[in-house]
Amino acid sequence: MTKALEGVRVLDMTHVQSGPSATQLLGWLGADVVKLEAPGGDITRKQLRDLPGVDSLYFTMLNCNKRSITLNTKSERGKEILTELIRRSDVMVENFGPGAVDRMGFTWERIQEINPRIVYASIKGFGEGPYTNFKAYEVVAQAMGGSMSTTGFADGPPLATGAQIGDSGTGIHAVAGILAALFQRENTGRGQRVNVAMQHAVLNLCRVKLRDQQRLEHGPLAEYPNAQDTAYADEVPRSGNASGGGQPGWAVRCAPGGPNDYVYVIVQPVGWKPLSALIGRPELADDPEWATPESRLPKLGKMFQLIEEWSSTLPKWDVLEQLNAHNIPCGPILSTKEIVEDESLAANDMVVRVEHPERGTFTTVGSPLKLSDSPVDIVTSPLLGEHNAEVYVGELGLGDEELRLLKTNGVI
Repeated sequence: MTKALEGVRVLDMTHVQSGPSATQLLGWLGADVVKLEAPGGDITRKQLRDLPGVDSLYFTMLNCNKRSITLNTKSERGKEILTELIRRSDVMVENFGPGAVDRMGFTWERIQEINPRIVYASIKGFGEGPYTNFKAYEVVAQAMGGSMSTTGFADGPPLATGAQIGDSGTGIHAVAGILAALFQRENTGRGQRVNVAMQHAVLNLCRVKLRDQQRLEHGPLAEYPNAQDTAYADEVPRSGNASGGGQPGWAVRCAPGGPNDYVYVIVQPVGWKPLSALIGRPELADDPEWATPESRLPKLGKMFQLIEEWSSTLPKWDVLEQLNAHNIPCGPILSTKEIVEDESLAANDMVVRVEHPERGTFTTVGSPLKLSDSPVDIVTSPLLGEHNAEVYVGELGLGDEELRLLKTNGVI
């Protein structure tokens, strides 16, 4: 069966996480992703290793479905080869520091001369302005995109989220831009630049907090349990586990009280009567002090305390069973161990076992994009330079002897 992006060649000049997460998605969709690495390899091959001398899980889990070639783009011959690779590619993706590719001699104008149809995507930390040359990392992007100031509890410090919204979140945004540019090329015949900044991507994911910032102009945000905290009079508070949306929610503790023995519960208007019965307080369903969403809003902390007095006596799976029986929105807090062992996630190809030639089998995340005519097969990440001969000799037409000399001279 053909894949959605079959026939699309991606020159992947990315490293670490934001870029590789984007190009891996393109590979899952069927593109031929050629990962171009310096002869020393992507730095994450050696970072956070759990096995000596073997590519780390950091690298393997972000670089499946790719081919790897090595090239010293600072050498003259390396620049010539890079020129030919650009000429043969549909998409080029990089996430170097600002101006790094330009300094190699490959400005956007030069790249257009080489291949007018190429889509050239760049992932940077920030847009043009005072932050342009700041060094960008996952949590820096979270800090500067609005996430950290609104994450955590009101009486504690700002917190980072475990979801990699700065790196992988930006990678997903980059994929959207690349696909749009490829689609537009069908009409124009021209490629174009795609620029995505990590700060901007995080901000896009925090739009509901910008919504609430504007709502503050008309009074406190009653949906937040700390709405009356004067420290947050003119900015959106850290909301703890509050949903901050139209339906209040909170994570309530369950037995036996382990670090992830919690269930997240959302209290809809229609769910209050069955919920009040479940927790042993049926009289609250008709009590004017509790019966309506408006009456409960000033007492969210007390409401969830009452629910927790019930839930804390039961294991979380029992709590879930009883809540779901009454169609009350809820979900367990799943630990990473529970996720890895979740049979339904495995059945949906979201937790996948992959064979690696050196480390054996490893577990990774599967593609969340499910296309009926473009199924995804997760293929192990490539070894460093594994496809040098395949690309340089088989596709660029270099001779075996030149390939040997390129290696001897440090070009590959």
